[in-house]
Amino acid sequence: MSELIVLRHGETEWSRDGRHTGRTDIALTGPGEDEARRLAPFFARRAVPNVLVSPAARARRTAELAGLADAAPEPDLWEWDYGGDEGRTTAQIREERPGWYLWTDGVVPGDADHPGESVRDVGARTDAVLDRVRALLPDGDVALVAHGHVLRVLTARWLGLDPADGRLFRLGTGTVSFLGTEHGHPVINAWNAPPPN
Repeated sequence: MSELIVLRHGETEWSRDGRHTGRTDIALTGPGEDEARRLAPFFARRAVPNVLVSPAARARRTAELAGLADAAPEPDLWEWDYGGDEGRTTAQIREERPGWYLWTDGVVPGDADHPGESVRDVGARTDAVLDRVRALLPDGDVALVAHGHVLRVLTARWLGLDPADGRLFRLGTGTVSFLGTEHGHPVINAWNAPPPN
């Protein structure tokens, strides 16, 4: 049975520092490039006929270094638009909004470049991606190379959960996860895994 393989991009300075990185196009760090390279032997052994990637440079570079250079850009895989919270850490946001939690409290509107999205907005985008993925899975595995929060929402939607239930799935940089089905029902086959041998 074909699997949906989700790969979070490698480390960036902002992801390392815990800064919300939505639409700001940040490059991978040296360790982030190493994380992506460690995935290449796995993808060299496993045929993945369809690969979709976020247009962000950090995701495209991760795909390239992991051996998935033929990935097709998918705009709906951009990270959550954090609006006025772009570039800020949770601690910084909580100085102004004590107890703030992205998944329940959302973001403040930003400027024209970062207007912000709700978790439902992100869920609608991931539903569109999953519609595309389901059409491709009969041809074999599908890989998605994208970002932590959008992939967490996508996983919740794969399982039929509310978009906000993405909060239950922590996802590290440079990790790979496998979504599939069991007896016709969506499941997580492996989550937040290091590069498979």
